[in-house]
Formats: sequence, structure tokens, C-alpha cells
Amino acid sequence: MINYYIKGPILVNEQKKFSADIAIKNGLIEKIIMPGDDFDSEGYEIIDGSGKILIPGAIDDQVHFREPGLTHKGEIYTEARAGVAGGVTSYMEMPNTKPGTITAELLEEKYARASEVSLANYSFYMGTTNENLEEILKVDYKKVCGVKIFMGSSTGNMLVDKMVTIEELFKNVKVIIASHCEDDPMIAMNLEKYKAEYGENIPVEMHPKIRSAEACYASSSKAIELAKKHGARFHVLHISTGIETDLFTNKIPLKEKKITAEACIHHLWFSDEDYKEKGSLIKWNPAVKSAADRDKIWEALLDDRIDVIATDHAPHTLDEKGLPYVQCPSGGPLIQHSVVAMFEFWHRGKISLEKVVQKMCHNVAELFEIEKRGYIREGYYADLVLIDADTEWTVTKENLYYKCGWSPFEGTTFHSRIEKTFVNGHLVYDKGTFDETTKGKRLAFSR
Repeated sequence: MINYYIKGPILVNEQKKFSADIAIKNGLIEKIIMPGDDFDSEGYEIIDGSGKILIPGAIDDQVHFREPGLTHKGEIYTEARAGVAGGVTSYMEMPNTKPGTITAELLEEKYARASEVSLANYSFYMGTTNENLEEILKVDYKKVCGVKIFMGSSTGNMLVDKMVTIEELFKNVKVIIASHCEDDPMIAMNLEKYKAEYGENIPVEMHPKIRSAEACYASSSKAIELAKKHGARFHVLHISTGIETDLFTNKIPLKEKKITAEACIHHLWFSDEDYKEKGSLIKWNPAVKSAADRDKIWEALLDDRIDVIATDHAPHTLDEKGLPYVQCPSGGPLIQHSVVAMFEFWHRGKISLEKVVQKMCHNVAELFEIEKRGYIREGYYADLVLIDADTEWTVTKENLYYKCGWSPFEGTTFHSRIEKTFVNGHLVYDKGTFDETTKGKRLAFSR
């Protein structure tokens, strides 16, 4: 393994921004060398980081890479490759594949596949159904990120809608339960209303009315109430409404929180005003809603009621996204552009870089108790991203790495670019070139 010496970058780490050099040896951060400190860099490959920003690799706690069974949309290999090009060094992938990841055996098959092809570090959620509690309790959660429950239906058939099952999950599962919260009966009623008006060709602008703020709040508030009743560790994914943000607190440190929340890039970037231009390309579940909702999500993110930023990366083909509303799947590819999107908000004065790193790196590691990742610390894995924060470039089909070949950000001009990505000390991505000789590692958890 090559040892590296990154010279002269600005580190953004642990709420500070400062100059330091970094020595990487045997895949770990060997030394943080402050100005004036001595360090013998002989035998290290020198990387000039002057004028660049160095951050811990982003950890995305919600992605859908579509393997197995849906690989015409994406694969572990292709989507993890796009991730490292975007500065994401670790991810946690969802269970709604074909077959769904609902047994311990199927879960381990995913880990085996990732060990062969994933350029980023990886973990996979155990999926829930109305009948598989026994399988869920078999899993060693020092080696698995958590349990995913769909309390609102999405891609795949994994809706858990029996209250007795949900109660048993919250009562018996002692690890993080992450949930998609939408009230399906309420959504079904809304859908029938708009079908009566428009037939199959419902305008996509109706999506946030069908998958409404009320449907989100009804589900998330009920789930949080149950989690509190049983003392469960509960993580609400992709908050999309302003009213939900008041369900969370910033009054206690993250390590003491049992109820946590995630915001996704698309709910921070887009609003319902963008359906006119983007159409079904920004059709997600839960839906992109109003600018007022977006503002409230930002407010909760900045004041720490919302704890982490993720993507809900969920590719579909353009042909699928071109289907009429009722047949058109929800979701879109985002992992290649999440870090630069948040840096763009920094350029606009919306958020500090320290806060970006807190939400995309530190807090994810803390929330999931990930071993030796999420920070620039001596002895931690060298998951690092070197960023040129003063380069203008535009997203085009030609510079995408997603298997589906499109992005809702096409035509967007960013002012920061991922220059290099290290995964476990291996320089996997360097200015558009990949070194695929070394794969990522399975995440481990200190539980």
C-alpha cells in the first residue's frame, strides 16, 4: 500500500477550519502535522493540497443501489463508484431490492457482493416485513448498520402496516430502527381523488398533494410516539415537511438522543416550484414540497433538530421516469453530487463548512456508532476527500457515473469540485481517474 503525505490543505474537522498536513500510512491517518511540527516524509508520496479543502469522507446513511434484482437501474459497483467520485466514502444501503433483504442469509449475500465490487465502504440495513421479526433478531448488529422499516410504501413490496408488528419491532429491536414515514391510507385516498379528476395522467405537480404533508406527519408522529413508549432508538429518514421538524429536539447532545432525523439533498435544494421544469425527475417519496417546507427543514438542520444529511440515492431509468404519473417510480440519483451541492450552499452563505462536515460525516458516525470513521483523527481510517472549492463546472450527461445516465442536477453549475477521494488510505479517485485495485471495507459498529 502506498503511504501518502498531503501537504498544505485547509482541514475542516470537529467544528474547526485550520491548516495542517496529513500523513497516511497503512490505510490509517498516521499523523496530523501542524505548522512548525517536524515530520520525516521520506518514503511517502507527496500530494500538493495547497489551496484545497480536506474533509473526512462523507457517510451516506440512505442509498438504494438496486442490487440484486433491479440492476438495470444501478449496481453496487456503479453507484459506489459514483459515490467516491462525489466524495462519499461509506454508505448504508436499503433492503428493498429483489428479493428484499429480509433474512440473515440474504443480508450476508449483499455483503459478499459488496466485498467484491464496492469501491466505497459499505453496510446494509436488515429489512422488515409483517412476519420476519425472528430473522431480524438473528443479526449481529456490531456488523450491520440497523433495521429499516417502511411505514409508507415505496419501491418494492415491504410495507409494514400491522400495528402489532410495529409494536413488536419497537419493543424488541435494540439497534437503530430507520423508517420511511408516510400514512398509506391517507395517500391512497388522495390518489383516488386526483385519479377521478385526471385519470392516469395526473400532473406531477399534484405529487406533494397526494403524498401530502399531513400524510407524512400522521405517520412520523405516530411512530415517534411508539418509539418513545418502548424506549426504542428511532431514526426518521428524509424529512420533507415543516410541521415534522417540531417533532425533534436540539436540547440534548446527539449521543443522548433516542429520536433522530435526516434531511436529504433534494428536500434542501428543490421545491414544488421546480416541478414545472424538472417534472418527474424530481418525483420522490416523500415528495418535494413547498418552499416554506424547505425553509423549515433548513432551519431545523441549522439548529440541530435535524441531525444528518443524506441522499436517498435511488436511480431509475429515464424510460421509467417518463411513464405517466401513476406508473412513474419515485426516486433519483444524487450520490455523485451531494457534497458539492452542500458546498454550493456554503458558497451562497447558507451554511458553514464546519456544519456541512458535522452533518455529512461526524454525526453519521456518532449516530450509528461507526468505528474509526467520520473524523480526521490519528488512528482513524484514512477516508478523506480533497476538494477544490474554487472551480466552476457544469453537470452534463458526459460527466455522470450513474448507471441510469441522468441526474436532476444536469445543467447545474457548481463552484466546487471533488479532486481526490481516499478510502482506507487508498487513492481511489483522482481528477476523473479511478484506481479500482482495492475495494472498500465492511463498516463495523461500536455497540
